Amino acid sequence: ESELTLPAVILSPAGDRTDTVLLTEAGLSLQVLLAAAVCTKAGKAIVSRQFVEMTRTRIEGLLAAFPKLMNTGKQHTFVETDSVRYVYQPLEKLYMVLITTKNSNILEDLETLRLFSRVIPEYCRVLEESEISEHCFDLIFAFDEIVALGYRENVNLAQIRTFTEMDSHEEKVFRAVRETQEREAKAEMRRKAKELQQARRDAERSGKKVPAFGGFGSAGMTSVSSGSIISDSIIEPEKPKMTPAAVRPSGPSKALKLGAKGKEVDNFVDKLKSEGETIMSNTGKRSSDVSKALPPPVNVESVHLRVEEKISLTCGRDGGLQNMEVLGMITLRVTDDKHGRIRLIVNNNDNKGLQLQTHPNVDKKLFSADSVIGLKNPEKSFPLNNDVGVLKWRLQTTDESLIPLTINCWPSESGAGCDVNIEYELQEDSLELNDVVISIPVPAGVGAPLIGDLDGEYKHDGRRSLLEWCLPVIDANNKTGSLEFSIAGQPNDFFPINVSFVSKRNYCDIQVTKATYVDGDGPVRFSSETSFVVDKYEIL
Repeated sequence: ESELTLPAVILSPAGDRTDTVLLTEAGLSLQVLLAAAVCTKAGKAIVSRQFVEMTRTRIEGLLAAFPKLMNTGKQHTFVETDSVRYVYQPLEKLYMVLITTKNSNILEDLETLRLFSRVIPEYCRVLEESEISEHCFDLIFAFDEIVALGYRENVNLAQIRTFTEMDSHEEKVFRAVRETQEREAKAEMRRKAKELQQARRDAERSGKKVPAFGGFGSAGMTSVSSGSIISDSIIEPEKPKMTPAAVRPSGPSKALKLGAKGKEVDNFVDKLKSEGETIMSNTGKRSSDVSKALPPPVNVESVHLRVEEKISLTCGRDGGLQNMEVLGMITLRVTDDKHGRIRLIVNNNDNKGLQLQTHPNVDKKLFSADSVIGLKNPEKSFPLNNDVGVLKWRLQTTDESLIPLTINCWPSESGAGCDVNIEYELQEDSLELNDVVISIPVPAGVGAPLIGDLDGEYKHDGRRSLLEWCLPVIDANNKTGSLEFSIAGQPNDFFPINVSFVSKRNYCDIQVTKATYVDGDGPVRFSSETSFVVDKYEIL
């Protein structure tokens, strides 16, 4: 694509226009859409996006000539010159103008123009020059989604909004998992801090008793020795708490370096500071920086397992389950060749009718008979430093009793609009859903909804016309909740409802309970992490 030269307008040294040069020998046809611009009625370009190679002088000249052509009495949706065609639509005090070639399809040009005109109000509250200039880059990105290389893409307004927002579900899942891990790490740090304080108090009490023995004899020497050891390893780490760290940590956490003076303070102390455990007042400014630098709190061993599941669910607004699919996989990563020849003992307590499938190199007979994952050739090792999916499963059902989280929405019309009541209920008590967001469409241009009873929090996104009901945790102790609000609209305006969440407990009860060596059946230390995320969860 980089070797092809797009058609270009050639300017003579005197500045007058010559004919458009076509690279017919390269097999290129003339592009039909040359540029799209938002300009004033005087022809001043506010935003212009060229889809072929054109100089700034050329495009400004074409737009400056546009109002003069408008004054010739040709009051239509398009104006033609000897070389180009202007297809335009008034936007209050502005014009949305498409500059095309004369041999382009005028019907397609008008349809493209309507799409361009609908995009602008999506990003600009008022159709004024200052507002257009402020959101110029947003408009350019949207224009690029409509037209590529001079030809219109097959997209609608909703797709353009999705593409330009670059809304990534994987990013949301990653952020949710990271925040959950950070919360667990902070709780662990608080526990460690209490242990350190208790050990310090014990050491101080032991140190006070030393002079009572007079410092003589074996007992006295033992007391002094033990007191000095505890002081070096436990009391000293408390000192960095009173001195803000000036250097960000770069290496791995080492507990013996917590009390080192003049050296970098490791992540352990930074986590303590972010929790406000006897910290100076300026520590709060570091908490956000520390959270960005925190490594995953998972203690990764040389044998590491990831149990990952994702759910795709479509449910009717009256409660009928149209389709539900859960896909899961166990991924193995070995980083030490000494642990390459191992077997994994799997505990499958799921009774939902799963379809299990092992990797082609895994011994299927061994897995069917004993629920053990091992290679067909026991003399071979699992690949080093590679993620290998050793077992995957699939559950597809229309049984409503298997829905993990049910959503009931009851919109009822009133004199001023609609009263909407939404309830959720967790049907799988073993699950713990974190960072749950229930997104309800609301009518655009009618203002914010009036919120009544509410469990959790909510956020109204007027630009996307969404009401987001946010719940930090849904578990067996918080199985049900409701939201009530009122807004102008019709019952159909509040569908489809979308749900997103993340969980550290998988839906299908499949876990690796033990890892052993092929020779000798000795246990192997391994680490594991579990995630259950949403691919699609929609109530139509």
